[in-house]
Amino acid sequence: MRFLDVKTDYAFKRVFGSESSKPILVGFLNAMLQYSGECAIVDLTIVDPYQIPMLKGMKDTFVDVKAVLVSGKHVIIEMQVLNVAGFEKRILHNAAKQYATQLRKGDDYTLLNPVIALTFTDFSMFDDSEAYISRFRLVERNRFIEYSDDVELIFVELPKFTLELDALKNVQDKWIYFIKNAGSLEYIPDSLGSDPCINEAFGQINEAVMSREELEIQFKRRDFIILQRGSLILAETRGMEKGMEKGMEKGMEKGREAVARNLLDILDDETIAVRTGLSVTQIKLLRLADTK
Repeated sequence: MRFLDVKTDYAFKRVFGSESSKPILVGFLNAMLQYSGECAIVDLTIVDPYQIPMLKGMKDTFVDVKAVLVSGKHVIIEMQVLNVAGFEKRILHNAAKQYATQLRKGDDYTLLNPVIALTFTDFSMFDDSEAYISRFRLVERNRFIEYSDDVELIFVELPKFTLELDALKNVQDKWIYFIKNAGSLEYIPDSLGSDPCINEAFGQINEAVMSREELEIQFKRRDFIILQRGSLILAETRGMEKGMEKGMEKGMEKGREAVARNLLDILDDETIAVRTGLSVTQIKLLRLADTK
């Protein structure tokens, strides 16, 4: 067997964003939000269900699925593959917009329902923490008193998730493993396939049941992401190289100035300039500064 990479938009929405995959999304959200028992999600509505033949433009580097739970709570599920400028602000903006646009003119604020933004990233966000799941709410800065849980941001950083199959502890671990590794698997592991929702999710991304057109769309999206990631790495590398060059030049300049200062009481300006590579004007300015 070969499976699509769930981190690409086509596969992600194929698994989670269509009406036919609603049971998969219910199981997934129950696991990720740790709902169980009487609090478990039993049904939901997928907002703007994704139609498989349709794709967003190539400029997009993220994908989201929106759902409304029976309780009225709104959930935005997003997969972000590239660490682009303004990403953190966009997540907060989308959650706030989802919260604010629930009301129509004249509606009472008590009608507002909570919003959860559940975001998976294929890069590390919080370098000062080894935890792969981070949850944010509005709390008082010093006493940590909770102001409201109406807007909650949950981030799952896939590079920090390093558990192997035999170390998965619960269904939440299994779903994260599925999202991170499904594209590199050649069979459905028993520990994952034993969960009905995850097993069905594998069926949604099995290349054997897809048309040539569907596979072509997926491959183009995957190649686009690879090229975009390569461009970001190249830009970062060039930026570091330029920074190092400037730093070395500045360091060498300071070194020459230090040598020149030690020679001020011994040699004339012209000789110091020849010895250090500085200009006579620079030597005169150093001598003037030392006399102040």
